[in-house]
Amino acid sequence: MLSKIVLSFLVFIHLSIVSFAQLKESEGKINVQGGKIWYRIIGKGKGTPILMLHGGPGGTSRSFYQFETIGNDRPIIIFDQLGSGRSDYHTDTSLLKVPLFVEQVRALVNTLQLKSFYLQGHSWGTALALEYYLQYPKEVKAIIFNSPYFSTALWKKDADILIKTLPDSIQVAIAKGEKTGDFNSAAYINANSVYAKNFGVRNSRLTSDLDTIMAAGNGFIYNYMWGPTEFTATGTLINYDRIKSLSSIKIPSLFITGEYDEARPQTVRYFSSLVKNSQFGMIEGAGHGTMHDNKAKNIQLIKDFISSVEQPKK
Repeated sequence: MLSKIVLSFLVFIHLSIVSFAQLKESEGKINVQGGKIWYRIIGKGKGTPILMLHGGPGGTSRSFYQFETIGNDRPIIIFDQLGSGRSDYHTDTSLLKVPLFVEQVRALVNTLQLKSFYLQGHSWGTALALEYYLQYPKEVKAIIFNSPYFSTALWKKDADILIKTLPDSIQVAIAKGEKTGDFNSAAYINANSVYAKNFGVRNSRLTSDLDTIMAAGNGFIYNYMWGPTEFTATGTLINYDRIKSLSSIKIPSLFITGEYDEARPQTVRYFSSLVKNSQFGMIEGAGHGTMHDNKAKNIQLIKDFISSVEQPKK
């Protein structure tokens, strides 16, 4: 007869296998407050899954298709936050609260019965990943902060530094737009394009065969919560700051940034220094869209980090 300890261990292994077996390649929608969110599971790998949180607010998960090959090792779970992409569209400002975004993630975790997973965020998604971990740390095995945003004031400070590297005419157009509040002038729109080309996606935005349905972001959400451009914050996140909470992270963490990222390498390295068990990686030649500018390096950093987390301790 098996001992209780051995029996308990076998039950645990069985439940773990059942949990991962449920994560077959699929997609669907689940109910959250205010509507339904769309999700997709990519990959046939049997390892611990990665749940990915996209940027914005008001962005979509489309860029995460570039991480498809990671699915050979483990399931990749992507979803569009409520209001954007393939999730239900809305312009209800009562739903645009950070805790409600956290609960969207929680609803997905509960629906998929995730008992252990890696959490990855990009841009605004890193703030959401941190918020989720602070609220629900139990199942999160490790966190990947890709091009992180944790403070509007610091983001704005970094943007000001980057703007000073641009031509004088671009700097004047940005300064005038912010002074007058006219964010629709041709000069300001052009300046935004120049900024994005230098610090957003520097090369061509990549496509994927998986991305078969046009699913746009939600400009209303972006403008309401953030503002008109990456370097001008006027929305409800204007006073957002979670830097002090980084020291509360007790699990392995990876901080990734691009060489020319809006989330400047100096700042991201500082974030990493605040987390005890963390690693830092910079992607050469990349702006904020690291998975488009240097896809191979972005994937390699993620895979190497997970390997370091999963390797047996000596």
